[in-house]
Amino acid sequence: MSAFMSAFASLVGAFADLLQPLFQHASTAAAIVLFTALVRLAVHPLSRAAARGQKARTKLQPQIAELRRKHAKNPDRMQKALMELHAKEKVSPLSGCLPSLLQMPAFFLLYHLFSSQKIGGEPNSLLGHELFGAPLGERWHDALAAGGPFGEQGLVYLALSVVVIAVATFNYGRTKRQMAANPMTPATGPDGQPVPGMEAMTKVMPLMSFLTLFSVAFVPLAAALYIVTSTTWTAVERAYLYRETPAAEAAVAPAV
Repeated sequence: MSAFMSAFASLVGAFADLLQPLFQHASTAAAIVLFTALVRLAVHPLSRAAARGQKARTKLQPQIAELRRKHAKNPDRMQKALMELHAKEKVSPLSGCLPSLLQMPAFFLLYHLFSSQKIGGEPNSLLGHELFGAPLGERWHDALAAGGPFGEQGLVYLALSVVVIAVATFNYGRTKRQMAANPMTPATGPDGQPVPGMEAMTKVMPLMSFLTLFSVAFVPLAAALYIVTSTTWTAVERAYLYRETPAAEAAVAPAV
């Protein structure tokens, strides 16, 4: 693990050296944004596949509703019929989760890198790199202690928060409109009855993007940059991928 982290630190350092002529003292922060973009490009084919799958699942909603009505008194038969329908149409109910799951290792790797005082037995020099005066290895509470919310470091977090709120508001508006215009068939359990709590979750889902604010506040600034960049990418990507059939996106939970 130590050798792996050393290699990753060298990669981030190489990106920073590459970007240094353009971004000067913010080159390491720019390297993190570049790393995030490369990760998102790598999983983009899966995001496209997930979009196609979600559109296919949306088209199946009338058939799913009919099967649930037809087999309401026979939950086992209903579940079997739903599985057969998905297999026939070659639609996986879990395909939408893959892009988010594959991004998690990249995020935790970056989080660990900027949370470790030593890498490979040597002091972690990346912790001293900054974005407009805010160290990449420190957190929001450090910025508050250094000068308050409107100090040099606090303004960096304020700017990130503004981006997060703008993206979350955009996602909230899209999701609310899509869910209102195209309500999905309620999920049911093995007994054929609606799953408890699903209605409440449906109401809360449009607000989930705002939870990113808490993540930004409690992770190292480097990891916060990853989150903000990835969240913004996700909003733009979904707006593009679901532009033809916006109903499909309503069924996809916000993801980083």
